[in-house]
Amino acid sequence: MNSNVRQLELFGLQMKTVQEHNSACDIKPVGKRRDGGTRYWCLAHKADATAKYGRRAKVCRAAHLPPILPEDILELDLDQYPGGVALWGAVPPIYDTTRLPLDLGIHVHARKKAGGNKVIDRTYRRVRLIGRQHPSNGLLISETDAVYYMVGSVFGFDTRHVRCTFCGYAHLDKDWFSIHPHRRHLCAGCGRNFRDAISGIGNPIRTTQEILGLLPRKPTKAAKSLSLRQRDYPGGIQIWGSNPAIIWSSQKPEKEGIHVHAYKRDGELAKPDETFSAVEIDGVRLDPVMVRTLMAQNSLPHLESRVVPLKCDCCGAMEFSASEQAFTPVVGRTCSKCGGDLSGPTRLRKTIGNPLIATLERLARSSPRLPQKHATGLLPETP
Repeated sequence: MNSNVRQLELFGLQMKTVQEHNSACDIKPVGKRRDGGTRYWCLAHKADATAKYGRRAKVCRAAHLPPILPEDILELDLDQYPGGVALWGAVPPIYDTTRLPLDLGIHVHARKKAGGNKVIDRTYRRVRLIGRQHPSNGLLISETDAVYYMVGSVFGFDTRHVRCTFCGYAHLDKDWFSIHPHRRHLCAGCGRNFRDAISGIGNPIRTTQEILGLLPRKPTKAAKSLSLRQRDYPGGIQIWGSNPAIIWSSQKPEKEGIHVHAYKRDGELAKPDETFSAVEIDGVRLDPVMVRTLMAQNSLPHLESRVVPLKCDCCGAMEFSASEQAFTPVVGRTCSKCGGDLSGPTRLRKTIGNPLIATLERLARSSPRLPQKHATGLLPETP
């Protein structure tokens, strides 16, 4: 079959899927906007459906998103894996020279025996946790819950259980709101604004942890270090920062550091495939805190293009924006060492400094194959 014809057929199937998904919108007026116009909300897709000038949109903002297929959902019986279950928010690596598809969702490890092989080692878009001691309909975790939990935990924020005071829908704070505690929330269930009793960040995962009795535990620093050369792994390498697990049922402590995958051939994972306290690639040492911070920064759409390498014009030091400055772009940053002015490679005035970006660019130049573009803004915008 002609390849162009095949592409057109695939495009037609994709458009049909989108159209079927679009037709499921259930758009209702939910109140007034600040400018006096009507605000519309899709109750089916839990998304804004207000068009320009306060008109009702034909479809909501989430109507174009691909539907979640049965193979994207895992029903996980915790009683079947006494060796331990672990779930993390999965995001693309901060450095990737493989040709593998990008990972986004909930990464699952499950073992029958403690210390045994992983029976499950895969990423899903949804996970439903079941078991004898859990609610009959299970505990559902979504991909957006997982990724924004990762972002908040990297930046040191605790989440809490927040429910809409109008409809009772469990609330998830996304993007900017996932790292800024607040009382006034926009419910995704009914589209109305409500106020919580205290200032905080909502994520349904907190309720799941409390029901299971598996609240986050502080991880321990990984014991091993790693030094490798990119040319020894022609299939490419991938690098992530560690982040606290959503669910961790193993008795062993979780490791903190830099997680590395290395491939001898395309798609053929070889050692190393674990977390290290220190990683050196082609003689370049990576800072675990910078790696972890960049991974979270790349997952926040409102920070796209604003995280850059900033250099002091006076002392020449590279600036690493830490704590609140790591997720708050501001104008006129100054060097934390000498107080001098900082300059970067972009015209954007509000920026955040992370020297790791320049480090990864150097590694890319010495790589035997070009890395994939760093992934940013992969999550849907908050309505």
